[in-house]
Amino acid sequence: MAAARVLRDGACCRRRRLLLLSFSSSSGGCAAERGERPDSAGLGFRPPAHSHSDWIGPPDKHSNLRPIIFYVPPEESALERRLREARQEAQASNQRFWARHNRAFRQEKEEFIYSRLKAKGLEMKDESGQKATLNAEEMADFYKDFLSKNFKKHLQYNRDWYKRNFRITFLMGQVALVRALRWLRWRKKLEQ
Repeated sequence: MAAARVLRDGACCRRRRLLLLSFSSSSGGCAAERGERPDSAGLGFRPPAHSHSDWIGPPDKHSNLRPIIFYVPPEESALERRLREARQEAQASNQRFWARHNRAFRQEKEEFIYSRLKAKGLEMKDESGQKATLNAEEMADFYKDFLSKNFKKHLQYNRDWYKRNFRITFLMGQVALVRALRWLRWRKKLEQ
């Protein structure tokens, strides 16, 4: 209750607010039919219609990244649209990469554990029905091998990440400059 009051009073960051999100229980149908913004379809949450901020959602179960629903202002300029679309594309790319990476990690980890247990003559579950595990040293071998095998993928991901973020930063600078010039013109107009 107090957190909601603080957010409502504007004591937090005005541009992007990390809010406790309410999960929608709606299922099926398109986003527009449910009154959602189109980019929130399938995420399991939606910001209220009166919101003028970006919304950060709960972690995705595959990528573990928190998706963002970007606010689209009614008078969005072409430059602001380019910035928003660049941010959306970067988010989508990150979601895809980490979902694939995490899926491969889990699969290879299970295969590694299974092969090591099989080599020891053990089953996946022990006598009490608990899932059998390996010790930390054996798992360290897996982690080292997995990182070594995926080094080039991570290197390429980092390069792409830097390129995207440089472009986003450049667009943010342009948008800030245009807004500052607009404000100065407005200010000058008031003084006359």
